[in-house]
Amino acid sequence: MQVAGYARDVLSHGIIRSHVIVFLVDSKLVRGIFYDPLTVVQVLNLAIKSDQLIFAKMIKQMRALPPEGLGIVPNLDATFMKDRKSLRSAEEMPQYAAADGPPSNEIFEWSEGSLFDIPYKNKTIRTVRVKRVLFRSNGIIGRGTIVMRVVCHCNGKCDWCGKKLILKLSFPAKTRVSEQTFMDRCRELAQGDHAWVLNHLPHIYWTFDIQYSKSTPQANFKKKFKDDYEMRLMRGSIQEELRPLSSLTTATGCAQVFYDVVQCHHWAWKYPQILHRDISQGNILVREKNGEIYGVLNDWDLAIWLNDQRDGPTSKFRTGTKPYMAHEQHGIKWQGPHRFRHDLESVFYVILLLVSLYSSPKVKAVEPDTGGFMYEEWHKQDDTFLVGQKANILLHANWEPSVTTFFLGFALWLSELQSSLCYGLVELGRYQKAVRLQHQVPAFDEDSLGGHFSYEKVVSVMHRYDDEELKTRGSEWRKTLLSLPDLY
Repeated sequence: MQVAGYARDVLSHGIIRSHVIVFLVDSKLVRGIFYDPLTVVQVLNLAIKSDQLIFAKMIKQMRALPPEGLGIVPNLDATFMKDRKSLRSAEEMPQYAAADGPPSNEIFEWSEGSLFDIPYKNKTIRTVRVKRVLFRSNGIIGRGTIVMRVVCHCNGKCDWCGKKLILKLSFPAKTRVSEQTFMDRCRELAQGDHAWVLNHLPHIYWTFDIQYSKSTPQANFKKKFKDDYEMRLMRGSIQEELRPLSSLTTATGCAQVFYDVVQCHHWAWKYPQILHRDISQGNILVREKNGEIYGVLNDWDLAIWLNDQRDGPTSKFRTGTKPYMAHEQHGIKWQGPHRFRHDLESVFYVILLLVSLYSSPKVKAVEPDTGGFMYEEWHKQDDTFLVGQKANILLHANWEPSVTTFFLGFALWLSELQSSLCYGLVELGRYQKAVRLQHQVPAFDEDSLGGHFSYEKVVSVMHRYDDEELKTRGSEWRKTLLSLPDLY
């Protein structure tokens, strides 16, 4: 477990890697461990001469491996790996001395000229200069997404120049549908009255896949383990850089962004029939256009077509970022499918953690009694802890949110959404019990918890904030709101 923690830290900080190779030496036993989404362990006993020889050969072979074999992502030319003198000192980069997050977030900024080559049209290459790492998942399973700020390195010769760009890298299974495919389908349908949704989706300028070569550990493991090893690739895209929630200055602005995201999510579910499955604070971003802000539902890497959802292994459905996952998904017996209400429940947790943890979008609120932060443990604990914590909120008839003064208007939102979830989950439990007892009961809509937690219910709560009407983007929802009961 300790070595796995080291591997996680190596994958989550510093130079961008696709995998990590470590050796755990315990007395005469040596475990050679390979970490990517699969963990492979080879145990050697140094009391045996043949194992001593194998171990010596492994060390020698590792010295001969190219950067890609050691896990450094292909196409990355990091100058500091060849010349440590290219790294600048803290005195030369004072703007990063007190930056948020691990120092490794700025590792490319501190280095002169770290470049990344991107496969482009007609077998050409476009090169970008890598700057700050904006986001990295802290984990091994699935590897998550890595987001870096980049600038075009072509000296004004292409259409990327002058744009605010990010480079996204991930390591999905070869069979996973790309984010670009989902967005292409959205753009096909976002015509006429549906064009509004384009303001709430990511703008992808280019996408590419890089296969692992025959000389990489991944290729060798595939040969050895065949179907037991899921072959992956490195998938990248160049996208428009958007602003985080922390860039907002008003609570009403945050409310508009959340409301926008729900409207966008409903449109994607209803028309191109896509389910996002990974709603988190990091995937809710802000676009500013002509002085107006728009909430953007970003990062569709874990999305799925609705008609592709079938019963199957839990791991195929249990997606998301743990603090924001629906409470059912933490249960060991949960087998899916992932429903739209699970994503809406994730929106509830994003709002809850933001308005309870922060005294403003940028500043965390310290609890006076403990000196810590409310819900801080949600980012550290396991599924058993989280399912209990979330059930205590959702099934508590008298639950009241704890909201900081800045976000006071969200108290009504949270109370109404929690009540809807509570009533719906109680009804679901009664229905499931009746089915187990083989009683004759009417059909129950599990997607919306019997109508208690439908899109209509959520929109009826979120279309207004603190007595101020928010902007409803599509004409379809403007008409629907006229027929919904007014909670205000």
